[in-house]
Amino acid sequence: MRLNRIMALALAGVMVTTTATGFVGCSKKEKKGSDKLVIWTIAKDLQTFADQYKKEKGVDVDVQVIEPGDYPKKLSSAMDSGSADVDIIVGEPQMLEGFYEAGYFADITDYAKDYEGKVVDYVWEAGKDKDGKIRAISYQVTPAGFYYRRSVAKEVLGTDDPAEVGKYFSSYDKILETAETMKKAGIKMFASDAETSYFSGSEPWVVDNKLNVAQSRIDYANMSIKLWKDDYTAYATQWSAPWYMAMAGDIPNLTGADVDVWDNKNFEEATKDLEKTRVFAFGLPAWGVLTMKDHVKESKGDWGVCAGPCYGFGGGTFIGVSELSDQQDKAWEFIKWATLTESTLEWWIKESQGDTVALKSVLEKHAEDKNEIYGGQQLYKFWLEQAQGIDYSLVTPYDKEIGDAWGKAIGAIKTGEKSVKDAVAEFYTEVHSTYPDLEIEEKDLSSLIKAD
Repeated sequence: MRLNRIMALALAGVMVTTTATGFVGCSKKEKKGSDKLVIWTIAKDLQTFADQYKKEKGVDVDVQVIEPGDYPKKLSSAMDSGSADVDIIVGEPQMLEGFYEAGYFADITDYAKDYEGKVVDYVWEAGKDKDGKIRAISYQVTPAGFYYRRSVAKEVLGTDDPAEVGKYFSSYDKILETAETMKKAGIKMFASDAETSYFSGSEPWVVDNKLNVAQSRIDYANMSIKLWKDDYTAYATQWSAPWYMAMAGDIPNLTGADVDVWDNKNFEEATKDLEKTRVFAFGLPAWGVLTMKDHVKESKGDWGVCAGPCYGFGGGTFIGVSELSDQQDKAWEFIKWATLTESTLEWWIKESQGDTVALKSVLEKHAEDKNEIYGGQQLYKFWLEQAQGIDYSLVTPYDKEIGDAWGKAIGAIKTGEKSVKDAVAEFYTEVHSTYPDLEIEEKDLSSLIKAD
């Protein structure tokens, strides 16, 4: 199984050097010649944390923000060369197991063990390696939900109550029924076809070293294909100009249009003659609150958040001590301050204007807080409930690569680029190429996935 772990690391961009005796390069330390704490991160948030830490504690912290695509390779190169130039390192959930296996994150169990039960469960579990040793902690939780326009919900569904609206998102079939109802009212269910991606299945991709294309994955594929083919979305590619515009108001109906959605400067001029459409909902993790607040404009107060068909989450920055740091005690003090200290998380809620923290006591303290953008909804209470439903045992280090390959297959089917048979065959080939040690039973899914 070790070969599988190494392959997973390499394919995530983490170049691991091995010998017959295992991983190498993590036993040699080179003193960096400074008592300044050095953080390598993919999240700009940590620069803000570092500035506050210096204000409170007087400790200099040098934060280096690295592009997510470059981060795994840069970290592995430094760690495998024995460099002690970094004290605090990070990882997103899909990176963590590989980083733990490679020995990059120090064992912080003795430091952190007394805090068990104080952090949201799935976050605590994600911070453990396969032997149960604590390696990392996050300051935030990132459960997913559907952000919906209250005025549309009331007009079309007769209610804008989050619990009631959630019933219209409670299964893949129900989402399609709701999308048809919205279409008849002249409204697009979603801005883009990526809005359901955080709810793409409720079973692990790999079970006992065998690829698991579960029924929930097939059901998700069928929903995604129908959302596209039946014009239930506005075809506003996620993160593009019209996608953001849909948070504030009506956007051009891009059905069949040949328009560059990434051309922010000329988009409005290029689409001025197209009819407009309203969009009902977006699918995003809890950090979507921060994305939405910058774009809702005059629609402030006209939003709500409800649960999806299964518990999903996306992203999250997990912080740990570098195994090679010669300031491990000092590094731990920063991590404890950033993730486990109530006053810090209270400050972060205000500073970030709505990020959802992982420390239960702070979430519970703010459970009754009302968010004006979301019609006075008590979002911290909602996100805590969603976070408590996440089963982290379903997460595997294979998820991103296999999930991306499955998404590629679905995309080829729904656009008519490939038949179901050919797209699924290519999916199997890609998974086998990426993870040659996995057992793969190649089934013809043509009768299960509906291309029309």
